[in-house]
Amino acid sequence: MQFRALGRTGLNVSAVSLGGAAFGGQYGAVTVADVRATVDAALDAGVNLIDTSAFYGEGRSETLLGEVLAGRRDRVVLCTKAGRLTRQEFDFTPAGMRASVEGSLRRLRTDRVEVLLAHDIEFAADFERVFTETAGVLRALQAEGKCRFVGMSGLPLGLLRQAVERCNLDVVITYCHYTLQNTRLLTELLPTAADHGVGVINASPLAMGLLTPGGPPPWNPAPAEIRAACRAAADYCEARGASLATLGMQFAFAHAAVPTTLTGTARPDELHANLAALATPPDADLLAGVRAILAPVLGQSWPTGNWREPA
Repeated sequence: MQFRALGRTGLNVSAVSLGGAAFGGQYGAVTVADVRATVDAALDAGVNLIDTSAFYGEGRSETLLGEVLAGRRDRVVLCTKAGRLTRQEFDFTPAGMRASVEGSLRRLRTDRVEVLLAHDIEFAADFERVFTETAGVLRALQAEGKCRFVGMSGLPLGLLRQAVERCNLDVVITYCHYTLQNTRLLTELLPTAADHGVGVINASPLAMGLLTPGGPPPWNPAPAEIRAACRAAADYCEARGASLATLGMQFAFAHAAVPTTLTGTARPDELHANLAALATPPDADLLAGVRAILAPVLGQSWPTGNWREPA
């Protein structure tokens, strides 16, 4: 396993980290046995960062992780996220954040996490309050020992860039912005994060299922043009006896400037495939062909929440 520094935190995290969205059932039903087997496999392989959220399965991901990590909590850098409660319900107020965090700690069976993030801040009704009140309660929770480091997560890079510049954060998570289809993370967030010593976690390297042979789940918000291009790329790989998902993971893991990339799976076989991708460089010809297919939609994203990039 490769380990890389996570900003100025002093934490060295595995290049492959484990995302807990699948543990909450976002990609299909899971059992405690599924989660235990996947976490066992991850820890055995040297993965030391696990990310989850109060949102995933409305607490189920945290509950299952709390159960399977009992007795070995000290082996992981544990990250959870607060403020997003359901697909439609958000509360980034100080009181809401505190209530969310207390619930998370109970479910995780721990008195603190290493990293605590405000989850998907683009859905806030007032970004100025996020930059002041939400950031303030995160630091208060840190001072109280509920977490070691604080940060924010979201899709829009412009919003996260402002959060980095204004909020004295330690860590941010963004998703779908360092993939075969979109590499804007490298130019639109990493330089600012590096200037401020902020660690960046790359999530959804397969663009929430877009870059997989089976395609995305129904809730994936990508527009039809991106979906069609990714489908064509998957077919191109299949015709050559390859998997677009494997190529996508190889691509994401290869860039050393990205400290860690979350792999969201509740199946040990998928985890092992992703770990194998870390040790194998992408096939240059296959990569070139896929990137050519994706060229018309490279760098494209979609609006989310209440944030709109300035014109």
